Amino acid sequence: MSVLSGKKIVLGISGGIAAYKTAILVRLFIKAGAQVQVIMTPASRDFVTPLTLSTLSKRPVYSTFYEDQNGASWNNHVELALWADIMLIAPATANTLSKMVTGACDNLLLATYLSAKCPVYFAPAMDLDMYKHPSTVHNFSLLASYGNIMIPAESGELASGLSGEGRMAEPENILRFLENHIVAETSLKGKKVLVTAGPTYESIDPVRFIGNHSTGKMGFDIAEAMADKGAEVILVTGPTHMKNRNTTIKNIKVESAQQMYDVCHQYFDSVDVVVAAAAVADYKPKVVAAQKIKKNESTFTIELEKNPDILASLGERKKQQYLVGFALETENEIEHAKAKIKKKNLDLIVLNSLNDEGAGFGKPTNKVTFIDKDFNIFPQELKSKEAVAEDIVNKIKEHYEI
Repeated sequence: MSVLSGKKIVLGISGGIAAYKTAILVRLFIKAGAQVQVIMTPASRDFVTPLTLSTLSKRPVYSTFYEDQNGASWNNHVELALWADIMLIAPATANTLSKMVTGACDNLLLATYLSAKCPVYFAPAMDLDMYKHPSTVHNFSLLASYGNIMIPAESGELASGLSGEGRMAEPENILRFLENHIVAETSLKGKKVLVTAGPTYESIDPVRFIGNHSTGKMGFDIAEAMADKGAEVILVTGPTHMKNRNTTIKNIKVESAQQMYDVCHQYFDSVDVVVAAAAVADYKPKVVAAQKIKKNESTFTIELEKNPDILASLGERKKQQYLVGFALETENEIEHAKAKIKKKNLDLIVLNSLNDEGAGFGKPTNKVTFIDKDFNIFPQELKSKEAVAEDIVNKIKEHYEI
């Protein structure tokens, strides 16, 4: 399976003769399992038709900010940029490269590029003298300093009739470059990771249950970040509407704390890392009614008993595993988190405080504090949960000195 499987790729096409190769490129990405959104500069439409690229990508092709002259339909460049896991500009003409460097923004492609948060690759395509011109070479250097990744041009026959360096890399070579670069960046390759996410539901009767407000988003984001770094990920999730983007993630769905306990113990000995992000119910009804409980009395009492402590039980069995837990606290947060580290034999705890605005269940952001087993404290700023997930992965990478 290609490492591009499940990736969302924005392919930006600028106006050069090499644009004709992008039909093959789109086809290769789709065969690799990626989703492709094509954005064209107006000039590129003279070299390859939007209909061809739309048919191959199975998505509409965008080239202008508005779909009609009245502005009734707006192509949101910010949404397009945030959707992407990868942005590739191919061919990247000298003109487009110059605009990328200076921040000129006179078309949808450039606006999307300036809004991109994902890795941006560019494949130059131009004539030999243009490719070697000092201004172009300087632009290559500046783009690299911005964090962009260049896919070098190849040598061969050029549109001018000359022969030399400047040909856009062949589609197969672009695909291979992306795959190799992603693998090189996936620094957790070879590691096996178990992540828990979401709530657990503890049945009262066939209709009712005890649960909590966890959406599972934090755990899902951690699983995605781990998989993107090359790890083999097993995601054990309670009831949630969240879906995996990365198709390499093995998703095991459970409902109760006992079921999650059983699955975690089944896989624990074979994994290198455990990140326990699930909001597991501490208690469950001692007796589960076989039939729906009727509303007969003005008050109703349910006797509860403790659920097994998944994280503590894994801490007792821990050998080489790196064990990460979460703590959601409302008071004496640091002290309680430190106690959990010791009690559950953790290597790292991710502390959430419900006193922090923007943190907690059902929110797109989180504000956490990392505390390691030596009680070193690393407070973090309020960030998106995706960014927090990346921070957690980076802490794990530090442990392995990667």
